[in-house]
Amino acid sequence: MQEQFDYDIVKEEGQEDAPRQNTEMNPRPVRKKRRTRAGTLAFTIACALVFGVIAGGVSFGVNYLGNKAVQSTVQAVEEMKKQDSPTIQQQILAPKGTDSAAQTEEAGAEEKSSGDTTVSETALTPIQVVEKSKSAMVTISTVSVQEMRDFFYGTRSYEVEGAGTGVIVGTNETELLIATNYHVVEGATKVSVGFIDESVCEAYVKGTDYQNDLAVVGVKLESLPSETASQISVITMGDSEKLQLGEQVVAIGNALGYGQSVTVGYISAFNRELNLTYASGQSFTSSGLIQTDAAINSGNSGGALLNMKGELVGINEAKSSYTSSGVTVDSVGYAIPISKAEPILEELMAMTTRDIVPAEQAGYLGVNCADVTEDIAEMYNMPVGVAFTNVIEGSPAEAAGIKKGDVLVEMEGRTIRAYQDLKNVLQYYAAGDTVELKVMRSDDGEYIEQTVQVTLAGKSEIDALQTQH
Repeated sequence: MQEQFDYDIVKEEGQEDAPRQNTEMNPRPVRKKRRTRAGTLAFTIACALVFGVIAGGVSFGVNYLGNKAVQSTVQAVEEMKKQDSPTIQQQILAPKGTDSAAQTEEAGAEEKSSGDTTVSETALTPIQVVEKSKSAMVTISTVSVQEMRDFFYGTRSYEVEGAGTGVIVGTNETELLIATNYHVVEGATKVSVGFIDESVCEAYVKGTDYQNDLAVVGVKLESLPSETASQISVITMGDSEKLQLGEQVVAIGNALGYGQSVTVGYISAFNRELNLTYASGQSFTSSGLIQTDAAINSGNSGGALLNMKGELVGINEAKSSYTSSGVTVDSVGYAIPISKAEPILEELMAMTTRDIVPAEQAGYLGVNCADVTEDIAEMYNMPVGVAFTNVIEGSPAEAAGIKKGDVLVEMEGRTIRAYQDLKNVLQYYAAGDTVELKVMRSDDGEYIEQTVQVTLAGKSEIDALQTQH
């Protein structure tokens, strides 16, 4: 049986196509085997796989290199921003029409060097502000005696504990000096101060300013433990005149008497007034205040209002919870600007340190008096101070030449604008002490200053003089 083959003739160059032959008579030509469909499919798949692997590798390499290049570019841009771009504060302060980074940087540098603003590249975070200043903060605890009416027993005296805050503002050869509010230490018979290391030292009131709600508390350096002395510091003074509306601030105080606490807010307004009443019942108006939305609560009084450089720009005083119409309000706190407080505090720090005299040893002038307020002074053309409405015959005041109608304006270098001021100064002087008074005496409608020296008497002596007359 004849075997059949299926083959292709390989054509020589220039040769005619040869016919297919199925005879063994012709010599067997060179041939190539035809692929089956399955083989062709397998070959195609294999080629596709090889191509996919090669393409995938190329794609991965391109993506990897591309991502590295993009990442490097982003990092470079960020570095350029850090080095060349102005801060947000500088952008705000840049003169209108200056778009270039160089111009903005130059404007920011001028602002910073000229001192026209406290907003600068040196601004700290709230955490950094606290870390920088917390060693200058103290808690103040007081004990005072207050009289209260009892339904069954009449008037009775009670010991009342109080809490507030203070800021270390200076030292001298023997004392650590701490600023606070007058209302924090008003009437205190015992004062103690707590420091950052939780140590507590006995303290005393060195001086007060009733009209401006400021006081200085002293601590004897010899009573400070050495470990405490190494951890505390004097606060850095700032300039409240350079504060801007909307500037961020930090308030530190002894909120609710629980210890040091921190709140953060912004400057809301300037030159605010607040009508306050002391524990004694005496009312006064605190003016020129900084308003902030940093929470200021009971116990924060006397604490620090700090700018974002960690500098003292205000003494926290009070918060407002209600308007005059009875509407409740939130986030309205007030601080005494340091531009107003600093000269007063310097005067109080320079005062001679005296201890409060026990009640049985207290000294008296022997006068009756009344406040000459600003309204009264304007109405009757009188100086603001304390007018003597009566001078007891035979009293120390009469012996010194004081007359009825004289207006006391200064005692021992302290300005006297109300009877409470007089009480605050007298509490440091005992019977037998000599004090210097400045009074204004009317002479044909014109008030002329007189300086007198008065040796104080005891209460029993004054009572006896009043009984005689």
